[in-house]
This record gives sequence, structure tokens and C-alpha cells, in this order.
Amino acid sequence: MRVISNKVQHEKPKKKIIDWYGKKVTVPFDCGIYPEKEVKIKNRFTGQECTMPGYAAAVYDTIIGAEMVEQWDVVRAGLDWFKQYFAEQYMVVLD
Repeated sequence: MRVISNKVQHEKPKKKIIDWYGKKVTVPFDCGIYPEKEVKIKNRFTGQECTMPGYAAAVYDTIIGAEMVEQWDVVRAGLDWFKQYFAEQYMVVLD
């Protein structure tokens, strides 16, 4: 976040490239990546669940945490990433 002439300007989070079991994957921000190959996540409201790679689960958890502390730039970057790369899981746990 930067202040420019008394206005706060939010910057998009910087993307991070990780090595996921020998494959380069770009995540929408710097977050701790879970080592589990697959993780089950339940929708916090409906209880419906889905499976996703550990790195996607880490992005999901970061989105939920950022939502709690109102870091909307992080939330938006994470949601956009999920819609692009994990649309089915997005519909289950984030929509």
C-alpha cells in the first residue's frame, strides 16, 4: 500500500512461482505452500467439499484470512486466480 498525495493506493500482490512436484506453478501472491499433493476443502457455509492441490488450498486459506482482515487486493487477486485455474473448485468453496 502506498500513500500518494493523501490518497491510499493499493498495489496488486506480487505473483510467486513455485516448484510443485517438478512443475513450475504461478500463485497469485507470496503465501506458505502446503506440501500435501491433494487437500480436501469444505465450503464454510454449505459443507460441500472438493479436492485441490496443496498449493491451491494455501491460496484458498490466504483468501479467507485476507477477507477477515479486509485486505481486498489480496482477496481479489486470489479469487481471480481461482476462477482462472480452478473454476470447479471455485464454484464449490468460494462462490
